Amino acid sequence: MKRRLALCMLFTLIAAVPGKPQKYSGPRPKKVDVPYLLHGDDLAETEAAEAREETRKDDKIYAIQGASSPARTPLAGPIFILKTDKLDASRLELFRLESKNGRREVTISRKKKIVSRPLRLSVSRLEDGLYRIEVDQSLENGEYALSPSESNQSFCFQVY
Repeated sequence: MKRRLALCMLFTLIAAVPGKPQKYSGPRPKKVDVPYLLHGDDLAETEAAEAREETRKDDKIYAIQGASSPARTPLAGPIFILKTDKLDASRLELFRLESKNGRREVTISRKKKIVSRPLRLSVSRLEDGLYRIEVDQSLENGEYALSPSESNQSFCFQVY
């Protein structure tokens, strides 16, 4: 009886030991340093844009041309796949944008107080230079932009 119990425990331990990590077999981005929205087995490229910094009175605003992004997802918890070369996936931040006067904008600070904070992201490495980025909360319908911290480079998309 003790022998059977010992064998069962041994097999359980062997099964619990992680083997070689699984190689990522999902879709791969065509371009490097551009996040792609994951839709099942397909990828949709986000809109690459440069945000323009503006100062109005005591407000610091970043604006992107166009009322809405052509990159769209129905998912309230989007997942991105990113193949990197120069971009650091761990430095990406997500901001909600407001559509105003034919453009998208976010007010970062008002009277030197921060009013817009980045939304939480989880970044996991799939393999060398390939990352999965997940939004940690449910997003409302609207316009959003992923942006490397301390950069005006933006990757826009719309949740509908």
